[in-house]
Amino acid sequence: MERFVDVAPDVRLWTEETGAPDAPPLLLVMGAQASGLGWPDALVERLAARHRVIRYDHRDTGRSTWPFEERPYPLDALAEDAIAVLDALGVERAHVVGMSMGGMLTQLLIADRPERLLSATLIGTCALSGTPYTAPDGSRVPPADLPGIDPQLLELWARPVVDRGRDAEVERRVEHWRALGGELIPFDAAFARALEEGIIDHTGHHRTSTAHARADASGLDRTEGLAAATVPTLVISAPAEPVFPPPHPQHLAQVIRGARLTEIPGMGHALPPQVHTPLAEAILAHTGHR
Repeated sequence: MERFVDVAPDVRLWTEETGAPDAPPLLLVMGAQASGLGWPDALVERLAARHRVIRYDHRDTGRSTWPFEERPYPLDALAEDAIAVLDALGVERAHVVGMSMGGMLTQLLIADRPERLLSATLIGTCALSGTPYTAPDGSRVPPADLPGIDPQLLELWARPVVDRGRDAEVERRVEHWRALGGELIPFDAAFARALEEGIIDHTGHHRTSTAHARADASGLDRTEGLAAATVPTLVISAPAEPVFPPPHPQHLAQVIRGARLTEIPGMGHALPPQVHTPLAEAILAHTGHR
């Protein structure tokens, strides 16, 4: 069921619910500049076998309001949007799964709004904490010294996005997914192309936005809040992750009180068909509804 909800003055977000209305709610929070349809239908359907799954378009993505150029907002406003979506849909508490930037937003909720979360699952993200990572040999590594983004991705991101039409934009996005997926799972270009075609059809245009990259990201450190967390948290480790490669997941699991770590074999910074079943099983085991 699709529905638009008002989350702030002149800001309306597209939402979709899948699964039994009386099932435990599970909110999916996507990454930067990513529509809620970035969560593939097949993965959503697996989760919806046990949950009332909610996915939505962030501001400046998909069918939601694109307000940044006229009314810039800080990045943490997107975490407030997640709570506003739950409010609008009458959800008091939910399991929350966040990927990439969505994982950062979920950390803000773990620290700031734990009363609204039943559990949290974090995928492809970094810790909002200044606590050093304790390596297996006992050495302490400052967060700033953890591995950086793959140079191939940085080079790709540095290229200006030029509108050469829908077809060219789809192919640009496909190549982006190729780089994000890593090298352990064979790349499925047809799957990536169908995903992006669907997102463009859903959005109604093929324009892109850099709003989330330009939003004020100051004040996101939650070192103390994560260390005192009460929300049951699962961290997904992806061995082929090119954005926040290991040991970022291990660091994240260390800084969040009580967090558990689960590896999805071959996974990178993407959700290809090969990871749908193991990822869904890991999430459902964590929420207690497998």
